[in-house]
Amino acid sequence: MSGEDPQDADCGEVLAQLWLFLDNECDHERREFLRRHLDDCGSCLEEFGVEEQLKALLARKCGGDHAPDALKQRLRQSIREIMMRQAWLSTER
Repeated sequence: MSGEDPQDADCGEVLAQLWLFLDNECDHERREFLRRHLDDCGSCLEEFGVEEQLKALLARKCGGDHAPDALKQRLRQSIREIMMRQAWLSTER
C-alpha cells in the first residue's frame, strides 16, 4: 500500500471505506491514503460529505443510546456491502 498513488485509486474502493475513515477504524497509513484521495477526487469528496452528514445526523438522533456490539457489526457490514454495490454500479455506467 505504501507505493499506491491516491490519484490512481479505485473510487469504488475508497467509497467502500468511507465509514471506516469516518469512524477512525483504519490504520494511520490507510487513513492518510484515503484522505489524500478525497483531497484530489471531487466526486468521492462529495460522497464523503453526504456520509459525514449522515453520521452527524445519526449521532444527533441516537447519540444517547448504546447499540449492542452485534448490531453495530451487522450495520457496518450492511453499509460496506451497500457502498460496494453503489461503487460497482457507478463504474458500470
